[in-house]
Amino acid sequence: MAASRTLLERVPALTDQLMDELNDHSEQFDAAVPRDEHWRQINEAMRYGIEAIAAPRSAPRRDLAYAEELGRRRAEQGLALDLVLHAYRHAGYLVWDELLRIVGEKDPEDVSTLVHTASHMWAGVDRQATTVAEAYRSTEQSMRRRSDERVQALLDALLEGRSTPGLAARAAAGLDLPEQGRYVVVVVRVERRDGREPFQRVAAEDGMRFFWRMRTDCEIAVVALEGDAGLAELAAVLLRPCQGPGGISPVVDSLSELGQARRLAETALRTLPPDAQSIVRLDERLPTALVVSQPELAARLIADVFGPLLELDPADRAVLLETLDAWLEYGGSAGRAATRLYCHRNTVFNRLRRLEQLTSRSLSRPRDLIEMTLALDAFRLTPG
Repeated sequence: MAASRTLLERVPALTDQLMDELNDHSEQFDAAVPRDEHWRQINEAMRYGIEAIAAPRSAPRRDLAYAEELGRRRAEQGLALDLVLHAYRHAGYLVWDELLRIVGEKDPEDVSTLVHTASHMWAGVDRQATTVAEAYRSTEQSMRRRSDERVQALLDALLEGRSTPGLAARAAAGLDLPEQGRYVVVVVRVERRDGREPFQRVAAEDGMRFFWRMRTDCEIAVVALEGDAGLAELAAVLLRPCQGPGGISPVVDSLSELGQARRLAETALRTLPPDAQSIVRLDERLPTALVVSQPELAARLIADVFGPLLELDPADRAVLLETLDAWLEYGGSAGRAATRLYCHRNTVFNRLRRLEQLTSRSLSRPRDLIEMTLALDAFRLTPG
């Protein structure tokens, strides 16, 4: 129609007006979108929208294609979606008011007819706004996913012990964590069956924030400790949703030390047998950690201390080692060990004496006791 052609001639002036009114509404428009780019895009969007008013319903909707492009661009620029939608709808009001003015000036008798087409125009504006919003949200979600993936990659690099310059600082910014702080790494062995998770990941507790990473046979958590939260509180929190086996590293003082903390947490985990249902702290299992960290020396220790014991029938050997384990667990109390083993305390004494004879060591001598204890840990934790 003739009014649409006249309206297209007035688009530059309408663009200027809309730019001024948008910036009066919010300073974010100028802050997020370069002014020249903004003017050009408003001008194009108005032209496509006006063309769509007069175009046949079957005609291609260039206004919707452009709305989709603008939705993606505004998401990338970080302009809030409510402001983007405000701009589209405000543009619709300006165009409609100007169209009424043109028809009133040139063909006053057609104003009543034009009013009947209002629903068609506003339906078009709504479709444009919907298209903008869908493209914006899709782009925003994709950007968030890519950002999350980048941050997780940075965290993985720290856990692997990489020392790339600026790595810790970038990870700190992405995770909203201080580069220097109190951090702990937890490694939990898992068996995934039928796609089900074996435990519930803890996201946060008082004074603790958890950042989990999945591996083939384990889950790794970086825990940021705040306030008075410490290793004892962390172990108690983890025990409820996850019974282990798992290992907890000592506290480190920066994100750049996460690689070392991961290795120490894995060492703590190795101090547990595969069927254990507990999560242990490395600082509570240092002697055993020394044993599992040196497999060649551990094998020599087993051979040197338990040599004759290894030649016994497996069932006989198991009884003697189980007795030693119970006696050590109960602080050298034969009575309490007997209760656990469902036997008489004299039976415990007899088994221990036999163990001393076979190993040529005395449980009453501190150095011999240490060797027996470490050899027992090494034996139980050695594969096969």
